[in-house]
Amino acid sequence: MKVGLFFFYSGMKNVSLGSYVPDGAAEYCQELYRTHRFDFFLSRPRRTRLGDFTVKPGIVPRITVNVNLNPYSFLITYLHEVAHCVVHEKYKGRGRRRVAPHGAEWKHEFRELLVPVMHESIFPKDILAHLLRYAQNPAASTGGDQKLFNALRKYDEQELNTGKVCLFQLDEGTNFVFQNRTFTRGTLRRTRVLCTDKASQRLYTIPAHALVEAC
Repeated sequence: MKVGLFFFYSGMKNVSLGSYVPDGAAEYCQELYRTHRFDFFLSRPRRTRLGDFTVKPGIVPRITVNVNLNPYSFLITYLHEVAHCVVHEKYKGRGRRRVAPHGAEWKHEFRELLVPVMHESIFPKDILAHLLRYAQNPAASTGGDQKLFNALRKYDEQELNTGKVCLFQLDEGTNFVFQNRTFTRGTLRRTRVLCTDKASQRLYTIPAHALVEAC
């Protein structure tokens, strides 16, 4: 049976990061932008991802981050994507085996990028405690670390009191609404969840951190 994939992107070019990251981190983020030479875009809110990194032959690498993230989530997501860019720079065209998207190389670069900002002048104590632990072995998504995810969510101004939860928080077999369609939650496949559309019975993979409404 064919499995569909939910994807959505619409963005606008960004000028300055200062309005989106915590005080004290803006210059560091701008320096990374100048050093690694990628195009950076703000994206309108996406339910399926917080940010992404894309690269194609002959085109400048592109990073996007959702514009509606709180400053702490925005900073972590930005550094997550910059780490992908650094890995691309280091390992492209060197005759090595294919580097896994969130493998050892990416984990190392992400940890290195996090080090300069992992202190209390940037992050609140409740986030920092979980971020320090998470950074020891970062996962493909902060949504996969429940304690860090919960700490970050406390600083969200949007999506609060809406009754929505992350898909990975639901038990298998639970029905939920996503993008005005009803699905049944299936098994977790790394960072995505295999789900069944109730109406068509088609299978779709939906990101584990997508916000959904349980039925």
